[in-house]
Amino acid sequence: MAPKILNYYAGGNTARGFHDLFSSTLERLDRIFILKGGPGTGKSTLMKKIGEKWGEKYDIEYIHCSADYGSIDGVIIPSLSVGVVDGTAPHVIEPKYPGIVEEYVNLGESWDSEKLQDHKGEVVRLKAAIKDCYDEAYKLFKEALYIHDEWENIYISNLNTTKANKLTSNLIQDFFGHLSLNKKASVTHRFLGAATPDGAKDFIPNLTEDIAKRYFIKGRPGTGKSTMLKKMAKAAEEKGIDVEQYHCGFDPNSLDMLIFRELSLAIFDSTAPHEHFPSRAGDEVIDMYEEIVEPGTDEKYADEIEQFQTAYSEKMKEAISKLKKSHSLRMELESHYIDAVDFTKVEQKQAEIEEEIARLER
Repeated sequence: MAPKILNYYAGGNTARGFHDLFSSTLERLDRIFILKGGPGTGKSTLMKKIGEKWGEKYDIEYIHCSADYGSIDGVIIPSLSVGVVDGTAPHVIEPKYPGIVEEYVNLGESWDSEKLQDHKGEVVRLKAAIKDCYDEAYKLFKEALYIHDEWENIYISNLNTTKANKLTSNLIQDFFGHLSLNKKASVTHRFLGAATPDGAKDFIPNLTEDIAKRYFIKGRPGTGKSTMLKKMAKAAEEKGIDVEQYHCGFDPNSLDMLIFRELSLAIFDSTAPHEHFPSRAGDEVIDMYEEIVEPGTDEKYADEIEQFQTAYSEKMKEAISKLKKSHSLRMELESHYIDAVDFTKVEQKQAEIEEEIARLER
């Protein structure tokens, strides 16, 4: 069987600022190489090359970058319990067991500081402008969340709690029955998707491609999707069932997807901006609006819903435009570093990491 590649996010631009779940992703590893160095020093390219090399014979996980859809923040080889990650801001990674588990790799050694000094004024200006873009984006995301909360209240006030609890209980019974595994459950936290300069992105098809049974949750804001998933995750953990918990890229306090790989089951919020539809045998839709919301709610509050939907959409578009601008500025910033980097030194660092990984195979 050919090796598999999993793609996901461990950090995101959210309504609560930049939020990362790297610790959950990395805690299972015995060896972690933490890359340090400025923009344009080839961190993403280095990690992709390592992924391509070991991906010929091992399953690989790519942690994608929310700041740049084409870049990655990390590569993991689970069977070797090793990972290489970008440990620079905003996802600064501090070692718990330096030299034993984690090791810093300083790509800053590859640049010519004198050349960078020539661009100091531009670098300072660009970094400040990028920070302003992110600050504005997070402010807009926060405002969008307030609007979303008001939108949710319409459905929360018309939701049948008894039916919601019964639906959740029935699903837990269908999923797990009387199953109880004699082990401690492995719980991993990731993001379902991310707000990127190119808009909302997710990897649901990739993450669930080997899952036999997929449940697509449809509904409206405030119809209890996240609450149901949290209860299911808790029930699975109590039964010793491993669970991958995928948080909402907009509000990290909410859950959008659970995957139980031992059971070949997945259940996820399949509404915009991560809307997907059944496409194969084993796919099933759960419509929260039809199941637990008072009939006619959409029609009764049509005007208010339209206002919230429009206002929310406008805030989100404006926030994404700030991320897009930050990306353009970041490309300009990287160009100054690229001009000052000796990439033969970066390649040497890559060779040293590869040599260490090769030792783990012996």
